[in-house]
Formats: sequence, structure tokens, C-alpha cells
Amino acid sequence: MTQDPAAPRSEIRIDTSTPHPARMYDWFLGGKDNYPVDEAMARQLLTVDARGRDMARVNRAFMHRAIRWLSAHGVRQYLDVGTGIPTEPNLHQIAQEAAPESRIVYCDNDPIVLAHAAALLRSTPEGATEYIQADAREPEIILERAGKVLDFDQPIALSMLALLHFVGDEDGAYELVRKLVDQLAPGSYLVLSHVTGDFNPEGAAEAVAMYKARGLTLRPRSRDELAAFFDGLEFVEPGVSLTAEWHPELGEPVPVPGDEPIPGWAAVARKP
Repeated sequence: MTQDPAAPRSEIRIDTSTPHPARMYDWFLGGKDNYPVDEAMARQLLTVDARGRDMARVNRAFMHRAIRWLSAHGVRQYLDVGTGIPTEPNLHQIAQEAAPESRIVYCDNDPIVLAHAAALLRSTPEGATEYIQADAREPEIILERAGKVLDFDQPIALSMLALLHFVGDEDGAYELVRKLVDQLAPGSYLVLSHVTGDFNPEGAAEAVAMYKARGLTLRPRSRDELAAFFDGLEFVEPGVSLTAEWHPELGEPVPVPGDEPIPGWAAVARKP
């Protein structure tokens, strides 16, 4: 694995004054690559929904199942936008375990991800695992850099997991997904998971306010709003489902307390 030459490790600058979603996600998963500001906000979010850690674990398990499904259906290239801090097993490990020749490009805008990428993202000799530092709101840059590793004339699975709820409508969330999907070859896939306020609108509004107070964006979307990201694509059964309920037969059930659903939607769809 090589680092993105646009951001050499010696020049990494990490802002520890503002919480970052990737580091908060790491804290929810029990990781150590976060700062007091991230932990403080994560703990505040737990006052809105005490199942924050369960939400992160459910999303992680969905990623594992989705990559297993895609690998079994012949996908050998992956572009993971908003990858977050690497944890094991990560996407490339699952994909390359099934098919060692798989090629994976990770993309994130948090310098701490770059700081850990070289040590944690090890590829099989037959395949490739690369990391690029870029913002999800800059699809042209992502495509240009990913094109040095991936063959866009062949199918690619584009994954944007637990990412788009941090991109507001005013930042063109739907347009940036469309720009990326438009460049994918037929037979490619789009994989999304997304926080929703469908089950607790008041709690979702409170979380949005917490983010806004820190200059951050949180945009929960409804089931129909998530489905709109897939316009023109063919859903893999069962279509848009609760994140925890997408193909549970592929393993890694996450037991959660209570009877209320974990508030997240997920889906996988194929480009015809």
C-alpha cells in the first residue's frame, strides 16, 4: 500500500479542537484513535440514543456482509469513500480473502486516517490496496486519483457507508453520488448505509442540533430519501432495508437491546 502523495505523512496536521465523525465512529467501536473532543461529543450523542455503539457495530457488520455478497457475485474492484479509521477486518481483508486479486481504493479526508493507513492497510501480492486523501464533496479528485489504481472500464463497487448523513443537501449529496456512479462501468454496484430519523424524529432533531452547534453537518434521511440515491440502478434484494436486516444469512448478527430497530437504512444496487 502506498500513501497519497498529495499528503505525505511528515506534513499531516490533525485538528483536535473539533470532533470528527471518523474518530467518533472509532470511539463507538472501542478504538483508541480518537481525542477527548471526539469522546465528549460521542458521549453526548449517547444521551439521545444510548445505542450509539450498537449503531456503529451494526453498520460495520453490514459492510462485512455486503462485501461477502459482492465478492461472491464476481466483484473484484472497490472504491470505498469515507472509509474512516481502519479496523480489522476491514473491507480489503474480506474482499481479498474471497478473491486475492481484488483491488481496493480507500478515500477519506481525515489526516488521522492517513496516519494509520500505511501500517494497517496491507494488500495481498495479487491485488492492490491504496489510500487517497480527498473530500467526498470533490468527486472529480476522487475519480482522478482512484483511476490510477482501478480500471473504470470494468465493474467497481462504490461504497459510501455511514457517510452521506454528513453531507447536507446544500452540499449536493445526490449530485456527488451521481457524478461517481456515472463514471462506473455497467455491472458496477452502489453500496450505502445511512442514519435515519424515521423512528425517532425528536431524537434525530436533537442530534442534528448537537452537530450544528459544533459547526458540523448531520442530515438524517428517510427511507425514501435513501432510495433516491439509487435512481436508475437495480436493487439487490431486499432493496432498502434496516441495516441490521440486510442478508443476515451472511453472518455477524449484532445483538441489540430492546425491541426498537437500530435507526439506519442500507441497500446495494447494480448499475445496468
